[in-house]
Amino acid sequence: MKIVVSIKQVPARDSVLRVNGQGKWLDESDLAYEMNEPDAYALEEALQLKEKLGGEVVVLCAGPDRATQTIREALAKGADRAIHVQVPEEAILDPFITAQVLAEAVRSEKAEYLLTGLQSDDLGYGQTGVLAAELLGFAHATIVMEVEPQGSAVRVKRELEDGWYQYVTLQTPVALTIQSGIKKLRYATLMGIKKAKSKEIRTVTLADLGVSGTDSPGAESIYLPPRNKETQMLTGDSRECARRLVEKLRFEARVL
Repeated sequence: MKIVVSIKQVPARDSVLRVNGQGKWLDESDLAYEMNEPDAYALEEALQLKEKLGGEVVVLCAGPDRATQTIREALAKGADRAIHVQVPEEAILDPFITAQVLAEAVRSEKAEYLLTGLQSDDLGYGQTGVLAAELLGFAHATIVMEVEPQGSAVRVKRELEDGWYQYVTLQTPVALTIQSGIKKLRYATLMGIKKAKSKEIRTVTLADLGVSGTDSPGAESIYLPPRNKETQMLTGDSRECARRLVEKLRFEARVL
């Protein structure tokens, strides 16, 4: 059984975000980076499947040179090898282009499973895994809580609204987007860190995969939400003022 896990390197959650001088993106010069948390749960699910049933876990990451740090972390936790798709530092890939990158990289691996996190912590689109499944022709399921391989099929538990769950059986190959919090994440051991140094990281470019990163739409400008202060005076008797105050808190400020 071969499992490909897509991981993404994102800014650390406690990072202070600033707009760059051009006003078109963030200033990334002083940001710290980490593995996308939902992807960490996808990796954990893959590693536990490997421990139960055997097979190989291949980590796939698209990003600039700094993404190697996150790839090494995944290898230290137990992944067998990795594919690093080199993406220029200044490139911003939308979900469709990212899905094309994943699909082309996964197609050559002939994997039975493609696992991704439910969404990314930075942009949060939640579309990449499903788009990659469509491009690959894989069956897919989202918001997956449990994965139970059954020969050439897999039974998954999906989280629905209001505490409901859905059980679905799919034929492999499949693409699954994993819900955060379904397993306890492991830490990389000292032995795992040492072994990661000798594990294979295959580097490919967007051109090698036949994907153009220039097709992604760019942002015209980004800015911090403006802080505006406004004072409104309520006049009239106390009953009328109270009614209008409650109305404004409920429908304008939306705090009630």
